[in-house]
Amino acid sequence: MRHFLFLLAWLPTFAQAWGNHSPMCYRAFERMPEVASAAAVKAELLVDFLRDQEAAIARTLDAQEAWAREHLKGHAPRPDALRFVADARRSDADRRAAFLRALRLSPHSKLALYLQVDPRDPDASRPPLDVVQVSAVPNSKGATQRFVTLQPGDAVTPLAVLASACDEPDYGHDLNLFDDNPGAPSNPSYGFGKQPFGNPAVAIGSQAPFHMGFFHQGAIFNTLAPSFARTFTELRVQQYGGLAVLAWQTGHAYWGWRFAGLALHHVEDLTQPYHASAAPGATLGHMMWVNLKAQLGAPADRQGLVVLQSNRHFVLEQFQTRWIIDAARKRQDGPLETALRDAARDARYPPWSPAYVRDVVAAEAFAAGPATDAAVVIGAPAKFVTDPNFDFAANESQLGPALARDMQGQRDSLQARIAELLGHFGAHSRNVLRGLLKQVDSPATR
Repeated sequence: MRHFLFLLAWLPTFAQAWGNHSPMCYRAFERMPEVASAAAVKAELLVDFLRDQEAAIARTLDAQEAWAREHLKGHAPRPDALRFVADARRSDADRRAAFLRALRLSPHSKLALYLQVDPRDPDASRPPLDVVQVSAVPNSKGATQRFVTLQPGDAVTPLAVLASACDEPDYGHDLNLFDDNPGAPSNPSYGFGKQPFGNPAVAIGSQAPFHMGFFHQGAIFNTLAPSFARTFTELRVQQYGGLAVLAWQTGHAYWGWRFAGLALHHVEDLTQPYHASAAPGATLGHMMWVNLKAQLGAPADRQGLVVLQSNRHFVLEQFQTRWIIDAARKRQDGPLETALRDAARDARYPPWSPAYVRDVVAAEAFAAGPATDAAVVIGAPAKFVTDPNFDFAANESQLGPALARDMQGQRDSLQARIAELLGHFGAHSRNVLRGLLKQVDSPATR
C-alpha cells in the first residue's frame, strides 16, 4: 500500500472539472421544454426560504442523512451535534449558519443572490457584481465568470437561475472540510475525517473528494489505495437534489432551480474523465512500475506521470472553455453546442435514480478516459502534454492564447472527443433534472 501513497498528492489541481459550467448549461437547457417553458420566478434570499420552511428542512436533512448512512458506500456519518433543529427564536444569521453546518458546507459559502450572464446574450440591464460577493475563492487570471446583481423580488428565468447555479459549488462550498485541513470546522468537526486524497494543505485541492468519483478503478487499485473510494459526490447530489424538490413543493421556485443547479454541478463533474479516473492515461501496471522505481531511488518517472496527467486535464479544460466562450460571444454554433443540446441522447440512458451518478455517469466517463487522454496528446501542443518538466497550471493565464494558436494538426479529433463528452454532459444534466422534477409530484416526497 505504501507504493500508492504518492497518489495522495495527485489531485489538488484537478479540483475543477470543466472550468466554467454555466455557458455549457445555458446551451444544454435552453431548448429543454421543462426549462424553456417554465414561468419566471422571483429571486429570494436564502434566509427567507429557511425561515419559512424550517421544520420541513429539518425533516428533509434528517431523512437524507438516514438514507446516506444506509445506502452510500464509505459515507462519513454526520455528527449528531450538527443536526438542523427548528428554532423559531433564533436569528436569521444563526439559522443560516446552522443550515450550512447541517449540510457540512464551508461556513464561508456565500449563497448570495446573483446571476452569471450567458456570454451569448449578456444582460446589460443589471449592474455587474464583484466576485467576492459571490465566491469565497478568488478568480484566477483566466476566469470567464461574469456576475450581475440580483435583488429580492426580481423576476428571472429558471434557465438563468439553473445555469448560474451549475457553476456555484466551485465557489468555495467544499473547501477545508476535513480534519487535517487548515481552518477546518471544529467544535464539533464535520465528521469527514482526514482528507482521503490530495494535499490537505492546499485549499483548492481539499474540495476534490466532493467533485470526483473513482468508483471503477478495480479491485486491485482499491486494495492498494482504499482511500480513493472515499468520495462525497453522491452525498452532495442527494442533499441539493432533495432541497430542490422541497423548495419546488413549498412555493419557493427560485430555490428549487438554484438547488437543482447545485446538484447538477456534481453530476457534471463526473462526466469529465479526469474526475472519474485516477489516471486515464496510465495503466495500473505502469503506475505500479513508476512507484517501484521511486521506492528504489528514481522518482523522476513518478513525478513526470503526475505532471503529465495534471497538464492534460488543464489543457482539455482550457480548450473546451475557450471554444465554448468564443463561440457564445460570436453567437455561433458548432459541434460543441450541437452536442450539448442533443436531446436525442437522453433516452440512451436509464431514468434517474440514486445509483445513476455512480453506475451511469462515472462508469461512462471512466471508460472514456484512455481515448480522451490520447486525443489530448494528439491534438494539443506537444510541450503542454508530453513534457513532464513543463507545468501548465503554473503558466495557465499566459498559455491560453498559445494553446488556441498552436493546436496540432489533429485538433479536429480533439474537438470531436470533447463534443462527445459534452454530449454526455448535456444528456446527464437533463436526465437528472427530469428525475428531480418528477419527484415534486410524487407522494413519497410529500
